[in-house]
Amino acid sequence: MKKVYLLPNMITAFGLSCGLFIIFKSSMTGPGEGTFESVQASAVILILAALADLLDGALARAMSAESEFGGNFDSLSDAVTFGVAPSVLILKSLSVEPGTSLSFFVTAAAMLFSMCGILRLVRFNTQSLSKDPSNQEIDITKNFTGLPIPGAAGALVSGHLLLLSPELQALCSLDDRKISFVMIGMMLFLGYLMLSRWKFPSLKTLQLRVPSFNLVFLTVLFAVFLFYGIVYYFPVVFAGLSWAYIFVACTLSAIRQIAGRKSKTLVDFEPAPEDWEN
Repeated sequence: MKKVYLLPNMITAFGLSCGLFIIFKSSMTGPGEGTFESVQASAVILILAALADLLDGALARAMSAESEFGGNFDSLSDAVTFGVAPSVLILKSLSVEPGTSLSFFVTAAAMLFSMCGILRLVRFNTQSLSKDPSNQEIDITKNFTGLPIPGAAGALVSGHLLLLSPELQALCSLDDRKISFVMIGMMLFLGYLMLSRWKFPSLKTLQLRVPSFNLVFLTVLFAVFLFYGIVYYFPVVFAGLSWAYIFVACTLSAIRQIAGRKSKTLVDFEPAPEDWEN
């Protein structure tokens, strides 16, 4: 009988519970009844789920507790928490009249976002199984092919939260129809990035050549500003960090495309070739 390690799977179960809570809590509200406060609370829960997703894998590797059960459980948890829960949250918080053409397009965009996220997970798992075990960890953790589904979920929810935030509403008043169109475009764009062949860097392999004292000082300084922004400007900070990651990755991939294959600069961001198999 194969071993099933308890602690990493408990953390995965916590992340899954966060996603299920968002889905069930959103389902108890009527369409358009989701307030800024409720969406903000769901965003905080989603961040906790993302932290759990990082922790369970790191803990499993540190304990040498990786297993087939844990890998499948983690993928299914990500599909629910980061693929389905954000779409349900968006659908329930948008004030769209049922039966209209706008409601159809919003629903279709939400379905495409969830579908692209699940396909992204399937492709990642397929590539993990097909690679040489001796090089698997290096290849997978260095960068990702396509936007990782937690990043897409964070960008989607943070973007919606920013549109509902008092800070943005004070600058430009957006009605429900305009917000719905923006969210449709956002879901389609993020869905495309998840299935794209563009490379997105893994934060786990980020290396900075900075003296230790300076690194500690800069880390503390960044943490102070980050905590202040989270407390007083949470929608702006959350959206800024989420979309900055996407912007930087897309910019690096675009530069690599323009430079061409002859240039060795940013070779890690060469778009991956099409390798889908029937």
